[in-house]
Amino acid sequence: MSSAAKLLDRLERVRQTGSGRWLARCPAHEDRSPSLSIRALDDGRVLINCFAGCEAGNVLSAICLTMSDLFPEGVREHSYAACHASISAADLLIALDHELTVAIMILEDIVTRRTANHGQVRRLCQAAARVGKARHMVNPMKASRHAA
Repeated sequence: MSSAAKLLDRLERVRQTGSGRWLARCPAHEDRSPSLSIRALDDGRVLINCFAGCEAGNVLSAICLTMSDLFPEGVREHSYAACHASISAADLLIALDHELTVAIMILEDIVTRRTANHGQVRRLCQAAARVGKARHMVNPMKASRHAA
């Protein structure tokens, strides 16, 4: 399945606007009319842009995808190799600590209230996606075997 097809299958109100171009409802916010632009490039990469201002990571985590899902297999490994060199281990640990803290706070709230709202579930998905991205950055080959 192509990167574009994988993404489009999870979106609502998808409408093709041209060759390799679509509009859809953004899953990261309450979107009454399609504001998410999707474009498939010739090399298999997919570009997304929410005209309401949602970050790509938030859009993808809302549908349980990650940035790597926007790249075909051969391009993924190259992209992670480039990302790997751009963050220090200390910064990576700080980011992971933050995501775990957010997850614990949400879980404590869920235990107290015995219910979870959509925003909390979405944020937990985002935390999981960010931890997964960090795992890929540290060792992309080993991480891809765990995901399979």
